[in-house]
Amino acid sequence: MPELLIELFSEEIPARMQARAAEDFCGLLQKALAPLMAAAPRPLYGPRRIAAVGEMAARAETAGKEERGPRIGAPDAAIEGFLRKHGATREQLTQEGQFWVLQKPGQVIEAAALIAERLPALLRGFPWPKSMRWGTSDFAWVRPLQRILCVLDGRPVPFALAQGEDAVHGLAAADLTEGHRVLAGTEPFAVRSLADYERGLRERFVVADAAERERIIEAGIDRLAAGEGLEVVPDRGLLAEVAGLVEWPVPLLGRIDDAFMDLPPEVMRTTMRVNQRYFALRHADGRAAPRFAIVSNIVPQDGGAAIVAGNERVLRARLSDARFFWDLDRRQRLEEFLPKLDSVVFHARLGTQGQRVSRLETLAAVIAPLVGADRALATRAARLAKADLASGMVGEFPELQGVMGRYYALHGGEDPRVAEAIGAHYRPLGPGDAVPSEPVAVAVALADKLDQLAGFFAVDERPTGSGDPYALRRAALGVIRIIRENGLRLGLADVIAEAFFGYPQATGTTAQPEFGMAVATETMKAGWQPPREGRHPPMVAAFAAGLLDFLAERLRVQLRAEGQRHDIVAAVFGAAPDDDLVRLLARSDALARMLATPDGANLLAAYKRAANILRIENRKDGPHAGPVDPALLAAGPERDLHEAVTRVAAAVQAALAAEDFLGAMERLATLRAPVDAFFDKVVVNDADPQLRRNRLRLLASLCAAMDAVADVSKIEG
Repeated sequence: MPELLIELFSEEIPARMQARAAEDFCGLLQKALAPLMAAAPRPLYGPRRIAAVGEMAARAETAGKEERGPRIGAPDAAIEGFLRKHGATREQLTQEGQFWVLQKPGQVIEAAALIAERLPALLRGFPWPKSMRWGTSDFAWVRPLQRILCVLDGRPVPFALAQGEDAVHGLAAADLTEGHRVLAGTEPFAVRSLADYERGLRERFVVADAAERERIIEAGIDRLAAGEGLEVVPDRGLLAEVAGLVEWPVPLLGRIDDAFMDLPPEVMRTTMRVNQRYFALRHADGRAAPRFAIVSNIVPQDGGAAIVAGNERVLRARLSDARFFWDLDRRQRLEEFLPKLDSVVFHARLGTQGQRVSRLETLAAVIAPLVGADRALATRAARLAKADLASGMVGEFPELQGVMGRYYALHGGEDPRVAEAIGAHYRPLGPGDAVPSEPVAVAVALADKLDQLAGFFAVDERPTGSGDPYALRRAALGVIRIIRENGLRLGLADVIAEAFFGYPQATGTTAQPEFGMAVATETMKAGWQPPREGRHPPMVAAFAAGLLDFLAERLRVQLRAEGQRHDIVAAVFGAAPDDDLVRLLARSDALARMLATPDGANLLAAYKRAANILRIENRKDGPHAGPVDPALLAAGPERDLHEAVTRVAAAVQAALAAEDFLGAMERLATLRAPVDAFFDKVVVNDADPQLRRNRLRLLASLCAAMDAVADVSKIEG
């Protein structure tokens, strides 16, 4: 099939926007050219260009179709309007039944014509997150667009962006592009194919593919670091960003002055990364090395000496600023920063950071004994966890919150476990981040995340669709990972309720409507009172259950990502919502193991058959609930099933109470034989209404026995 190559050449595009823009362009291009393009084109992008290359048919003919028109005898005006709409004449109309029908022939679509027709509108409406206008045109682009290259099957496809009186800077598609601004100049060159394009750019010092630029940068820095017995601190995000800043990457090494090597390595790495896009190096044992890597966008004539020297001067100034904040912050104890948090707003409806610190202290003290942590240390760590937000270093580099608190706590003589908890309480920050494991750190991390979840849920600031401005999904996944990876037996419902009562709105000291109308209204309906003797009012229990549902949904998302049976978790949670995630997962695992056996699979099929029968019959004269009458069990298989269900139901309940989930599933699996015999030998809808009703009740008891383990209807398959 003919090859299509399109490039949009502009001034420098922000690195963070390039990949998304290229993907959006390819998706929109496939949609616009759908009649001739079956698969999305491949994206290429760099600092000054967004490109797409793919295959499309040269031409296609659409099938003819019928268009039904007005009724026979309709006014002439109606018929004329129909003909104008479709560009037809009366001679093309035929009579079919009571209507005029127009037979429209198929159309031949030419690729070049389709491109020229669709591309101008696509580019004029391109969805940049931020764009600009220049000159007198209304056309907007992320940076001034300079050229459009469009080549199909080796030939240019001309089209212009002009619209009405707006000439759009005279931009029109051709077969020309440019190479590196400095190393190749601005002289354009012609392109006929992707191979021609990539070869021509490489000859003019441009690597078109972002992934290849990443490989060049990574391999080059690794080679330079290994030459000095060092290694690069991994940073995929920085690697991708730098690949979006350079067209012809040339890695170089610089030196850090020894005077700055006593700074925390996180401070040096953050300064280099955030301000300068430098790569940090380290020794094999993890110690920071007095070296850094930069990536030049030109081939230096002096081997890079001038470039390296200039960047060393810049870094020296940056690290001097960091030194100033480091020395200034350590002149006072970490606790002395706390008063400043009383004037820092956490959220307009949830109070200040100072108020949040008080809540974290209380909640960490509640959680500490539940996770094996020292209550006093957990309370102390929670008190100091947010103090570094008022420090100069975190004010300059917000990425270092928690990290600097740990250093300042150790400098002030705090217990190492307190310092560790301060540094770890934000974790995990993402899927690849480790969770805290030391008990004090676990207590504070859970308190931080549960306070965040409880507060924002209570004021109805919950995630909606893809929007999650307060990172509540991440907080929920953090709670789940901390519990799962540490094997914590933690009753979340009571902890969530305690988190709710940490807010002043929950104790009636401020107007409840400020805490979310839905929560306030339902609380008052429930006869809300502050908790006494560890008992929570109905609305608080309902609130905790709602947040537990959210956590359970996040758990299912996580299991789905891991390739596990998330439907089984939904089934177990549906039978008996459980606030002990470890127990919930153990029960789910036992159910999954049973369903993986032939007996389990057949029992699931039998359940669905029984449930379908009950659903149909309940619509007629149900519900068919209540005890089974043994005297009406005429056939042997139904007596056997009744005895088996009665025996197994009691055994399952006892096993569940003892948390012997595998035992419960093994007992449940023994129902397979009597269930098979029942369906093989017994007619449920007997002509005798008493026998029919009794057998339906028997099926209901079978479903109830299985539903005690899980809401089996939610299990897929």
